Amino acid sequence: MQEQIDKLRHDLLEQVSQSGDLKGLDGVRVAALGKKGAVTALMKQLGQVDADQRRELGAELNRLKDSIAEAIETRRDDLERSELDRRLAEERIDVTLPVRPELHGTVHPVSQVTNEIMAIFCELGFEVAEGPDIEDDWYNFGALNIPPEHPARQDHDTFYLSAQDRADRPVLRTHTSPVQIRNMLASKPPIRIIAPGRTYRSDSDMTHTPMFHQVEGLVVDEKTHMGHLKGCLRDFVEAFFQVDDVPMRYRPSYFPFTSPSMEVDIGCSFEGGQLKIGGGHGWLEILGSGMVHPRVLKNGGIDPDKYQGFAFGMGIDRVAMLKYGIPDLRAFFDADLRWLRHYGFAALDMPTLYGGLAR
Repeated sequence: MQEQIDKLRHDLLEQVSQSGDLKGLDGVRVAALGKKGAVTALMKQLGQVDADQRRELGAELNRLKDSIAEAIETRRDDLERSELDRRLAEERIDVTLPVRPELHGTVHPVSQVTNEIMAIFCELGFEVAEGPDIEDDWYNFGALNIPPEHPARQDHDTFYLSAQDRADRPVLRTHTSPVQIRNMLASKPPIRIIAPGRTYRSDSDMTHTPMFHQVEGLVVDEKTHMGHLKGCLRDFVEAFFQVDDVPMRYRPSYFPFTSPSMEVDIGCSFEGGQLKIGGGHGWLEILGSGMVHPRVLKNGGIDPDKYQGFAFGMGIDRVAMLKYGIPDLRAFFDADLRWLRHYGFAALDMPTLYGGLAR
């Protein structure tokens, strides 16, 4: 057996030294030291020799095993070093080349404004909640007290997906309100969330697109009232537009999921063809809001006799247009690099209330 050991040592060391890559070297390791490797096979034969020879041959096999493992490790280091040298030579970057400004990326206004909105409401104690873009009819309409005959549930207004049963057709969510229902069902009051995300409606012109972005807010507890809603919206408007004492007007309205409901307008003026928020005799509608309908609370698993809440929603694209003077909503989705460079934001320009929301 000693001759076998000597020959095996010679052969294996030669194979290790001739391995040209890490994959081949690993193959040599398995063939030598694996469960079915050559060294392992010899160690299994030790039971066939007497005790004296077994001690001597066992020690020799252990030395063989150690020498092969050491040779493999040394060869692996050499191969990894050679591979690194090769990559450094082939993937070399000339850091002395001038920067090409046209390759600089920017943050899309929708992403920036979404971050601004989250920064404001998170400072007010809200949490960010999310939900699926493809919704069940119940979450998107039924649970929100939207009746079957409502125009929003018709094909000309809403994108439905194919299903065998028409009544159970999945829908591309038309608002982020389903997130409110899911959150109410999954948690207990007090609830204070905002739900930003993509929404979908069959509409397209200068101020409407088939896919747009919306954020909705929900507060539910035992003592919430309309005054809290108004105060929350005022805090948001003044922080977002960075204007103190913005004139605000609340107009009665109708939404199936809130009662009472109201539209919120902010004061503005058009001086020299430029929109100015916070003064003048004009008004701009920016969002809808109201007290959560008792039936919606009940559908969300919350006792409407014990709890009440308020909700609000606005188009992120719309408030981005108002704040940053963007005239056409369709340009948001054109992927025009010139437009992105003009209206985009620096990648590290993260909005915070203490550091500032805008550049």
